Amino acid sequence: MEKKIIAIGGGEIKNKTTLKIDEYVSNLAKKHAGEKRANALFIGTASHDSMPYFNSFRKTYTSVFDIKAEVALIVYGEMDIERIKNKIDNADMIYIGGGDTVFMLDKWKETGLLDLIVSAYNNGKIICGLSAGAICWFKTMFTDYEIMRGKSAEYTLKEGLGIVDNTACPHFDEREKDFTKVQKQNGIKSAVCIENNCAVEFTDGVITNVISAGGKAFLQTLNEGEVVRKEITV
Repeated sequence: MEKKIIAIGGGEIKNKTTLKIDEYVSNLAKKHAGEKRANALFIGTASHDSMPYFNSFRKTYTSVFDIKAEVALIVYGEMDIERIKNKIDNADMIYIGGGDTVFMLDKWKETGLLDLIVSAYNNGKIICGLSAGAICWFKTMFTDYEIMRGKSAEYTLKEGLGIVDNTACPHFDEREKDFTKVQKQNGIKSAVCIENNCAVEFTDGVITNVISAGGKAFLQTLNEGEVVRKEITV
């Protein structure tokens, strides 16, 4: 059974800047669904369950691609974990929105949602995530955790789920200089760097595709203290 993650570096689903990527993900969901109508579950924990964000998701995935859109609400206790488990069981694709990555992972662990999402991935549900929803799957994440909390003006490295054995930098077109500096300082040997409006597909943890809606993705390595950047093309 193939396990897929489509990691989107950034972009605005509201403004349809990721539409080409959304089309690709929709086709995967439809293939997974077979004869029935495909079902997608939006998890917006990182944005504190923002309903306008979910509505933007629904306007793309339902209105444009005819996929049924569901939402999982965990932040304020609106839904119990059993109800969310049923939504996950019925989903062909799970879309994890952007926002505060560390808050999201902490809330997932606290509520038991983390085990359900990882199990869904292991059982072949298609996982798609943007920004926070993309980098959480990696061993190490380059996040704005300190900036969001007013603790620092610097981006920082945080531990992710480790399902993809690499470091991830989202919004690379905006964070290139900051990340390169941190990569050198911390001796990070390898990193997947994804620009806005670009996605990298991982199948069983290995890169199998790049889907661009205008952005690019790079593998950035450190060789004897020097950074080497190579565009990912599949």
